[in-house]
Amino acid sequence: MNIVKAREDLLLGKTIYDMKLRVADYGRVSTDKDNQINSLENQINYFNDFISSVSNWTHVASYKDEGISGTQVNKREEFLKMVEDAKNDKIDLILTKEVSRFARNTIDSIHYTELLLSYGVIVFFISDNINTIYKDSEFRLTLMA
Repeated sequence: MNIVKAREDLLLGKTIYDMKLRVADYGRVSTDKDNQINSLENQINYFNDFISSVSNWTHVASYKDEGISGTQVNKREEFLKMVEDAKNDKIDLILTKEVSRFARNTIDSIHYTELLLSYGVIVFFISDNINTIYKDSEFRLTLMA
C-alpha cells in the first residue's frame, strides 16, 4: 500500500473501510491455559467476522502465538512470519486487539509498527483505537505501550 496516498485519501474523506485492502489479523496469549486459548480463539473469530463484514477487504491470513510472552519477539514465530509476509507485500492492514497483544514494550511496538509502515502495511489496534495510518499514532502508541 502507498501510505502517503492512503493518508491523502483520508484527508479527502475516505476511511480505511473504503479502501481495497488485504487484511490479516494477529492474536497472542501469554499462557497455554484453556481459558487463554479460548480467548485467542475468540480474538480470531472476532477478526474473521469483522473482516468479512467489510466488503472492500480480503482476509489473507490469521497469525496467532499461543503460550508466548510478548516481551521477546524472537520467540513469536507467527509474529515473525506475519512481518515477513508484510515485507513480501502480502498484507496491507494488520488488525490486532490491543497494543499489549502486539508487543509488551514500547520499543518493540514502535520499531515493528515503523518497520511495517516502511513495507506499506498499517496496524490497527482495535481496543486502543490506534491506527498507524494516522501520523499521530506513534505518540499515541507510546502512551499505550
